[in-house]
Amino acid sequence: MRDAFVRVLSDIARNDHNVMLLTGDLGFGVLTGFAREFPRQFLNVGIAEQNMTGMAAGLALEGKIVFTYSIGNFPTMRCLEQIRNDVCYHGANVKIVSIGGGFCYGALGISHHATEDLAVMRALPNIIVIAPGDITETELATRAVYEASGPCYLHLGRGGEPKVHVKRPEFAIGKAITLSSEGDVALLSTGGILSNVVMARDLLSVQNIRASVSSVHSLAPLDAQLIDELSRSAELIVTVEEHSIVGGLGGAVAEVLAELPMPRASLLRIGLQAGFSCEVGDQEYLRQVYGLSPEAIAERVKIAVDRGRPRRPCT
Repeated sequence: MRDAFVRVLSDIARNDHNVMLLTGDLGFGVLTGFAREFPRQFLNVGIAEQNMTGMAAGLALEGKIVFTYSIGNFPTMRCLEQIRNDVCYHGANVKIVSIGGGFCYGALGISHHATEDLAVMRALPNIIVIAPGDITETELATRAVYEASGPCYLHLGRGGEPKVHVKRPEFAIGKAITLSSEGDVALLSTGGILSNVVMARDLLSVQNIRASVSSVHSLAPLDAQLIDELSRSAELIVTVEEHSIVGGLGGAVAEVLAELPMPRASLLRIGLQAGFSCEVGDQEYLRQVYGLSPEAIAERVKIAVDRGRPRRPCT
């Protein structure tokens, strides 16, 4: 995802000299080519994310389209006040890019586990929040946030994520991508866990459980229409995220479902529960530990299906 972002942004920068990329002393090697080709469109501000965000807001208010870039929580949590007050309040054309979502930097501990950022950013006014599911979606999302007016947040993986989409899908901010439709279970995924969700669907199919899969890359705005439709066509909606279920995709879907009339589908949220992810290890290991492997996802869904959802009240 990281390399796909840089590649697409480089193509954009060649044609639009108003595009700028600011980094907080990160991305060496990855951003070297961009810095060499566009020296007047690149700034390394050092380990000073608050300053980076303030500079980005100022540049944007002078007509630039500014991308800020750093790892995990650093371009979000560390400078949240600047994002809220300088970027979002003024509607500045700043695109915040976080590399290493979820457990991508799992071996570095909780300081590098980006597992609350989507919830925090989604709570801010006037910002678009995007978490693409694979390389193809990353390419489309990068161009989409460039074309969008105002603040955007792009939550990406580190690199090496498998390509899920066989064909280039239609991509629109606020509209989920349906990979497979029709099923008594609706699997909703956000971010780089998408490949595991697709594998979980295949495991469920062997057990005669039909499941649809949708990549909910856009958390703000959320595709409430899809959730409404699935609440009436499916028996169970399952959200899967490499992120806290509090305020993330699970929380967002729960908010929509809570205001829909009964009868409607029940909800199962798969992701991190309340508390810190205190285990340390690589991404694959931590996905196993926290129940995000394809097998663990399929097992949670099967248990929920076998148990059956609560009886719908009479209307």
